[in-house]
Amino acid sequence: MQVRIPEEKINEIRQAVDIVDLISDYVQLKKQGRNYMGLCPFHGENTPSFSVSPDKQIYHCFGCGAGGNVFSFIMELDSLSFPEAAIKLAEKANVELDISPTQATSTETSFSKELKQMIEAHELIRKFYHHLLVNTKDGQHALEYLLNRGFTKESIEKFQIGYSLNSWEFVYKFLTKRNFEPAILEKSGLIIKRENDGTYFDRFRDRIMFPIFDQKGNTIAFSGRSLGSDEPKYLNSPETAIFNKSKILYNFHLARPTIRKLQQVILFEGFADCIAADRAGVENGVATMGTSLTNDHVALIRRNSESVTICYDSDKAGIGAAYRAANMLVEAGSQVRVAMMPDGLDPDDYIKKYGEAKFNKEIIGSSMTFMSFKLLYFRRGKDLQNEGDRLQYIEEVLREISQLDKAVERDHYLRQISNEFSLSLDALKEQQKQLYFNNKRNNQGQSFSEQKQIFIPNRQIEPLKPAFHNAERRLIYHMMRDPNIAYKVQDKLLGHSFNIDEHQAIITYLYGYYEKGMEPNPSQFMNYLTDDKLRRTIAHIEMMSVNEELSEQELNDYINQVLKHQKMLKIKEKEKERQQLETESDFSGAARIAMEIIQLRKSL
Repeated sequence: MQVRIPEEKINEIRQAVDIVDLISDYVQLKKQGRNYMGLCPFHGENTPSFSVSPDKQIYHCFGCGAGGNVFSFIMELDSLSFPEAAIKLAEKANVELDISPTQATSTETSFSKELKQMIEAHELIRKFYHHLLVNTKDGQHALEYLLNRGFTKESIEKFQIGYSLNSWEFVYKFLTKRNFEPAILEKSGLIIKRENDGTYFDRFRDRIMFPIFDQKGNTIAFSGRSLGSDEPKYLNSPETAIFNKSKILYNFHLARPTIRKLQQVILFEGFADCIAADRAGVENGVATMGTSLTNDHVALIRRNSESVTICYDSDKAGIGAAYRAANMLVEAGSQVRVAMMPDGLDPDDYIKKYGEAKFNKEIIGSSMTFMSFKLLYFRRGKDLQNEGDRLQYIEEVLREISQLDKAVERDHYLRQISNEFSLSLDALKEQQKQLYFNNKRNNQGQSFSEQKQIFIPNRQIEPLKPAFHNAERRLIYHMMRDPNIAYKVQDKLLGHSFNIDEHQAIITYLYGYYEKGMEPNPSQFMNYLTDDKLRRTIAHIEMMSVNEELSEQELNDYINQVLKHQKMLKIKEKEKERQQLETESDFSGAARIAMEIIQLRKSL
């Protein structure tokens, strides 16, 4: 049985939680007129089409059609039931629900209970690992190891670094004594089951433990570093129902406020570099978890910042990874710079060797544009003293320059190539133009904006709807705001229904809503609906540009459009009937139907 939350409490939550504040925790929003726009969290996009209305307390995506209020946003984003979403929002708004833990738990599915237990187990053992490192003799050697490696006590505290005992079953006993089932602990990756006898042992033993957090700050996995020569050097949690490394960016939960403030992300290859950079004052750093940058990572970055600085290792693999990551980010619409590490050092080693101030100023502060990075990238493996290699390099670079949007940028890099190789600037410009037009011809049928992957929000290319469709939506808009208009529409339709089934379903629910004595409020009405598709339709209607005042003449015009369409459909039916009678040589019957058609047309 799901717990029932009183209507007045639901309204209290809805009024206490501002939709812009809520969605801002997940999406980078920018003011645009009366509304806020951002990248939709429910589907991948490069151009913002996700609109949030502070006045109406609703959201709508013109790309995928997602829409609703604060409840439906949390339900859709976190895959929660309505009671679960209400409980979560009540906690955020400090609204007392008077629901016992048993009742709250009864709203959860068995799967969500399992996930919750997995997170609770990780949270508990993370606290214990940290305690062992900083407060016990057992962890003293591990703490000294970290301090000798340049870690500070502040960093150890901030990133909740810990230590796992050199024991085969301490974690297993510690957690099972606290009523965690071994099967759940195995699924969470904290323990491993022996195949021969079915007993369990700890995954991590005698290692420095780096906890991994999700976007909300929950502990979901660990990376354990060996203290000596044990292999592997780093042992990571396996992928589980709560940990997917292709979706997780290390330190994102701590870095997000600074990312939002500076509108910039610093992207590292590993968490050690991220922690070292944080010591140097780089608080907007994040890192991938032992995997290449993925589309999910890119979407997460893009939703929170437009600018990204990539700071990977300067070895061959690092430069290749930086190039691939930069291309993915640029294609998603990010402004990309690359911070080059010298002397084959990674950020952690550089900071130890040259200090924090120099790293901040000469690496992060002196990052280069993506195009400048490409000039270095395309040199790899080429002997520029060799004529063939040199010409190949120049052509590759010219091809990249030809794709730059700004004429000033193209001119800047062409002059750079001209000076370096003592080539005619005019000749370079001529070849660059040829490459540009060749590229255009190869992409015939696409606009330049499509080649550059600049997408127009769907609302700008949405096909025109027939007059009756728009009339029905405008009527719904006004009916949700005034019960008198709703009942007036009912009278004027003379027993007819709306032409669109979705629209008819909405007003049927609306009449039921009003009959229960509910106040006119579109956001509150959304909670009354049980159909997500209808909620989305209402969100779309709410985002329409509609005159708030409805005159009697305007109301009648809308009603006439609804009825006119029904008459047009009736005329088409009669025409088919007439043609059938003529085919059967029933000319008197056909004449009678023809008169009916004339009368219907007159009524239009």
